[in-house]
Amino acid sequence: MNAQSWEARYQEGTDRWDLGQAAPPFVRLLASPDAPKPGRAVVLGCGRGYEALLFACHGFQVLGVDFAPSAITEARTQASRQGLAAEFLERDIFQLIPEYQSSFDYVVEHTCFCAIDPSQRSQYVALAQALLKPGGELLGLFITHDRPGGPPFGTAPQQLREYFSTFDLISLEPAPDSIPERQGEEYSGRFRQRRNFT
Repeated sequence: MNAQSWEARYQEGTDRWDLGQAAPPFVRLLASPDAPKPGRAVVLGCGRGYEALLFACHGFQVLGVDFAPSAITEARTQASRQGLAAEFLERDIFQLIPEYQSSFDYVVEHTCFCAIDPSQRSQYVALAQALLKPGGELLGLFITHDRPGGPPFGTAPQQLREYFSTFDLISLEPAPDSIPERQGEEYSGRFRQRRNFT
């Protein structure tokens, strides 16, 4: 699927992945004793920017990236309304390198990994590594299921461990506070960029 097809979904109101708010597991994470320290974060496939704005509320310097114009326009509008300094960029995430090489302390993932074609998943992992500074973290909320087709395209926790095996695994566990429609299908994950990554 390309930018035009995703834009059409926003225009037609068939954006079922859009919760209208930040995902509860991220709200919980940022309010917890284990919350990551504020730093520079990029939200890949940010949609209307809910997670980007949440992280900005907690003191992070945030860049949200999406290639659907309607989504970026709405995200910028919401940032302005809330008086938040989050920035939003209309671009294909796979075109962020070399401009943003090693620029971020955090990559935030929610409904992007499951939306891209599974053949691009290794490319996604390489992108996340290229965007992160040494020691940076990927903070992810992953949709896991075994239904055919997509998006969202399915995966399993063990597959996530294998995809991100070039990172150090901090945690990967079922999200206890998913919305009802996603109960049992979401995993919260934290992966750390190895300091010797080049």
